[in-house]
Amino acid sequence: MRPASPYGALLDQNPARHSTIDVLGAPTHYWEYGPADAETVLVLVHGFRGDHHGLDAVCAHIRGIRIVSPDIPGFGESAPLNGHAHDITGYAMWLEAFVGSLGLSGRAVLLGHSFGSIVVAAAIARGLATPQLILVNPIAAPALAGPNAVLSKITLGFYRLARALPHALGAPLLSNWLVVRVMSLAMVKTRDRELRRWVHQQHHAHFSSYANRDSLLEGFEASIGSDVSMFAEQLSMPTLLIGARQDPISPVPAQERLATLIPDARLELFDNVGHLIHYEWPREAAELIVAFLNSGTVAETTT
Repeated sequence: MRPASPYGALLDQNPARHSTIDVLGAPTHYWEYGPADAETVLVLVHGFRGDHHGLDAVCAHIRGIRIVSPDIPGFGESAPLNGHAHDITGYAMWLEAFVGSLGLSGRAVLLGHSFGSIVVAAAIARGLATPQLILVNPIAAPALAGPNAVLSKITLGFYRLARALPHALGAPLLSNWLVVRVMSLAMVKTRDRELRRWVHQQHHAHFSSYANRDSLLEGFEASIGSDVSMFAEQLSMPTLLIGARQDPISPVPAQERLATLIPDARLELFDNVGHLIHYEWPREAAELIVAFLNSGTVAETTT
């Protein structure tokens, strides 16, 4: 039996509206929360191998703000990029076009989680305007040059092997139950047994919702070949960094250095959580977001 979402009741009070829009010649699926006419608009960009579900728990806690949460190209229900590589430039072009297609350029606040933090930063560096910026579990340093370099190279080899194998062998390998569970165990930090079970279930449900092996490999290469620090000097708007002291992907020194590189950044570090702030500390993240935006409220916890 699947564990119930600990944030399900809050989501029921703030249901999502599903829409689709063509972006760069391919359909992008997105979900909206909150009042459509809200003055403050927040556009979310999720992490690698996830989809919009990963940020649902944060959305569940926020009221009075219009939130737009797409599946990025090649993940979830969104089609892969059409005629563009799934590299950082391609994803940044998509985000520019997506925000522009909704008439939100220069108005929407951008929020990127994990790999999404790189996509958002790259899009801003290309010229996408935003009044404020929020990065949750930002990728603060190059994956191939830091303490995780060996693991990143091993993982890259795994993805390349799975791509090179015949489909009947390679595709099941990428979504293998044990592979997903090992990744989930490496990320989760909470000691709450029910919350741990739900986090693992979320990874098993959504970690393999990608379009094909080609776009997945390209996306992984993009995720380890770039980081937010590459674009830091061009992030001139007020920026909130929400990080974690036990993040195995972005060590605290890298997060602190990133905060010094971004001209107007504030770093908030959570204890007792790692790279899954969006699952394990969504209410606390929502409180920081609402306070930073000086807009909206945080929903009262239901019992």
